[in-house]
Amino acid sequence: MEDKEVKVETVSIKDTEENTPESNNDVVAEMTAQIADLNDKYLRTAAELENTRRRAAIDSESRARSRAMSVAEQFLPVMDAVDAALKHAPDDAGIQSMARAMESAFNNIGISKIESVGKILNPALHNAIQVVSANGAVPNTIVEEMQPGYMFGDTVLRTAMVVVAK
Repeated sequence: MEDKEVKVETVSIKDTEENTPESNNDVVAEMTAQIADLNDKYLRTAAELENTRRRAAIDSESRARSRAMSVAEQFLPVMDAVDAALKHAPDDAGIQSMARAMESAFNNIGISKIESVGKILNPALHNAIQVVSANGAVPNTIVEEMQPGYMFGDTVLRTAMVVVAK
């Protein structure tokens, strides 16, 4: 048999400069500062994520509203045709039914007709295409509507073309 030699070293732990209470306080202070820094970064990242979500929701809502307004604008000539047919044949039950259905559909999706006749001219809602002398009418009052205007919620889809009193 072979003899093997085994060496045993003794290690002792002594209080050195690195393990003094002051250096432990420094380590704790450094770790506390790191924790505060990481917490600040976490809170900023969470706030940025929430802001990004909010902006995405607003952008999505805005795009949906724009698409709805675009579709609504495509139906305005149809409504104009129904109105013209109703003026031409006011007693026709089919045209009356179609006009009611269109008005109901417009109301359901948030499109409303701009009231014009008898109102004071509002350039945001009305486009004055003619000015006439009207007996007994207050100046700048709308006396006739040539083409109706429409609103989508609080946004003007199309201004009303009107005749205004001098």
